[in-house]
Amino acid sequence: MTELQTLGQTVLGSQPFSQHLGAELIEFEQGRAVIALEIRPEFLQQHGFVHGGVVSYLIDNAITFAGGSVLGERVVTVEFKVNYIRPARGQRLVATATVEGAGSRLAVCRCEVVAKDGEKERRCAVGQGTIALLG
Repeated sequence: MTELQTLGQTVLGSQPFSQHLGAELIEFEQGRAVIALEIRPEFLQQHGFVHGGVVSYLIDNAITFAGGSVLGERVVTVEFKVNYIRPARGQRLVATATVEGAGSRLAVCRCEVVAKDGEKERRCAVGQGTIALLG
């Protein structure tokens, strides 16, 4: 495991909400982060698919990790946008975020969330946001 991956695991482990959801940092490298979680019944809304808040959490956290990989550990999301493409159904959600551009204090990141159901994978949302270095 690289130093960056170790840092990423430590940061995710220090986030009570991420731990509550069961989020996993699958990949973490310079300019890229992949976060996943198993879909649980309590994540569903009244129509039987994953609540948009769970999907937006994944986008928010994945872009923050991606941005942090180039800006440093002390970062926050200052804004983000989500486009829901289709209902998220299946067994697992996977968010892949990349840095599209970065300066010394800000990084613009994009993210794609796919819902996995066995071998089937469907994109359910995309997002974009800006990550800022604190201090």
